Amino acid sequence: MDFGLSFALQLPRPWTEHSESELFGSALGQVELAEELGFDYAWVLEQHFLEEYSHSSAPEVFLAAASQRTSRIRLGHGIALLPPAYNQPARVAERISTLDLVSGGRVDLGFGDSKSRMELEGFSIEPADRREMTVEAAEQIADMMALEPYPGFTGRFFAMPARNVVPKPVQKPHPPLWMACSDDESVRAAARLGVGALIHTFFDADEAEKVVRDYYDTFRNECVPIGRAVNPAVATMEPFYCHRSATVAHDRGRAAHGFFTYAARHYYAFGRHRPGFTNLTDNFRRVEKLVGGDIPVRGGHSIGTPGAVADRLHALEAAGVDQVILLHQVGDLTHEQVADSLRLFAADVLPGFAQDRDRLRPRQEELAPYVRAAFERKSWASAPRRAEVEVCDAYGLSRPDVEMAMLESLPPATREIILDLQKLKAAALQLDP
Repeated sequence: MDFGLSFALQLPRPWTEHSESELFGSALGQVELAEELGFDYAWVLEQHFLEEYSHSSAPEVFLAAASQRTSRIRLGHGIALLPPAYNQPARVAERISTLDLVSGGRVDLGFGDSKSRMELEGFSIEPADRREMTVEAAEQIADMMALEPYPGFTGRFFAMPARNVVPKPVQKPHPPLWMACSDDESVRAAARLGVGALIHTFFDADEAEKVVRDYYDTFRNECVPIGRAVNPAVATMEPFYCHRSATVAHDRGRAAHGFFTYAARHYYAFGRHRPGFTNLTDNFRRVEKLVGGDIPVRGGHSIGTPGAVADRLHALEAAGVDQVILLHQVGDLTHEQVADSLRLFAADVLPGFAQDRDRLRPRQEELAPYVRAAFERKSWASAPRRAEVEVCDAYGLSRPDVEMAMLESLPPATREIILDLQKLKAAALQLDP
């Protein structure tokens, strides 16, 4: 079983003018530490306007910085929000390919759409269409990274003419694909698309075993790959804090994850939020008093001593989970507390899990005929032949009025230089593009 860390860049109030720079510096240090300690993945979320809960609105920038501080750990863009109003599909393909290049081929692309009104309406996205938008965009992004040139597409939510989207990623045909999943149906949807399932935490191993079995049964029988390679895998997010003292682990970890749970439900379920003014931390403390105790941690968790954490994770491993992604930086946990927790986990828990890369071979061999059948069901887009690609004339050819307006806005000296280049234009017209 692989292990990753999830970076939401959570920042409870009160804030100072240095709070965000300190948060980002600490988080980048934690990625470096994760690689040093033997973690397999660093996943970074994309979320917008979710004050205190997540200040991770540009994960591609964070991951680019992390790529230059590390050499082995895989970098999970988990998730990229794909409805085109969030991110135009070609821009996602360009950013992911660039990140794959600067990291030496270490990127995984997770995708989703968000359920929060704060985000959806902030980008004028119709909530009922968000999943269809995401699936439409994900397939086109995979094709953009793989095809040279991309043939273009006209869909319900996105249209684009033929273009060669550059650069291309190191990983061929494209980086592994994952999808955010919040219920059983979305897990089955991920399996049908042939992508990994990024699942919110399981309550217990029995639930995990059922969901994993359902995912792989669906993959075997119903998969029509959305990409040009499949990534059959199940990963789960896991609330986490490890300490040698069960009391400290409980008191410190459950308080921090109680805030995480409250903040998530505030934005996705019951919260009333006035952007820029609502204080989530104060509200959290008031609600604790109103309900008369700690807010329960959402789902199951790995909060406790090394032994307790190991027992929980071995049960998930036995249930067939392929990767556990630890929610390690939450609430008011300090950087030092987070780092100490990770070091203790790496020293006392991680060695008990086999890091044998050959462990995947039996499953890959068993799934091989189902993968072949899945691709036989896929309708493939292909790179167009030269004659099929429409020539795109520069505005100087197709819109001379635009070119002249641009020239008139330039300083006289620059304008003379540009006009001298008209000879090149005449020569270019003699070429067959």
